[in-house]
Amino acid sequence: MVTMRSLVVHEIYASLQGESSFAGIPCAFVRLTGCNLRCSWCDTPQAFHDGKRLSFDEIIESTIALNTPLVELTGGEPLLQKQCLALLEEFADLGKTVLLETSGERDISGVDSRVHRIMDLKAPGSGEVDRNLWENIAHLTKRDEVKIVVTDRRDFEWAMQVNNEHALSERVAHLWLSPVFSVLDPKELASWILAVPSGARMQLQQHKYIWGPDTPGV
Repeated sequence: MVTMRSLVVHEIYASLQGESSFAGIPCAFVRLTGCNLRCSWCDTPQAFHDGKRLSFDEIIESTIALNTPLVELTGGEPLLQKQCLALLEEFADLGKTVLLETSGERDISGVDSRVHRIMDLKAPGSGEVDRNLWENIAHLTKRDEVKIVVTDRRDFEWAMQVNNEHALSERVAHLWLSPVFSVLDPKELASWILAVPSGARMQLQQHKYIWGPDTPGV
């Protein structure tokens, strides 16, 4: 029987936060099952399917037992399961620093204001640029962060155009540009950022450099 206080969960695990301004901090990840996008560079296709339905109490118990200062809901796309909004609230009520990683294709306006939303805008190289929900930008605040994964120079120029049109680097706490692991040389992206002042910051996927790109549960 499906209850209102349950979600389909792919995995719950502890690791270091690998991206965003929280990188390097121990974090309990609740990875929900399901995604309606198919980005060319996706590194978690295993979360598209399967998983186990867990009650909120089971999720919270497993997550709190990991004893981390951060809790992050990720996926897949967590906002596909509407009940995740209530779970985010409950984690915030428990005094946790709560992060939500979302594609930017789902409406973020209903997310609890205590949650740090990390929104991943899709550049052309993802193959999903037409799925961005641009209305989300109006809901972003200085509590939030935007990430754009960059495949090539075209993606970088797209990111600069979007930043100029929407003043992203001024609207949010941080605008991050991430090179696709093993596809775009980080030195190349760094040179582009240095040459075009924009307020954007570069980040690498820390967990992939520590444990390798194919290691699950990190």
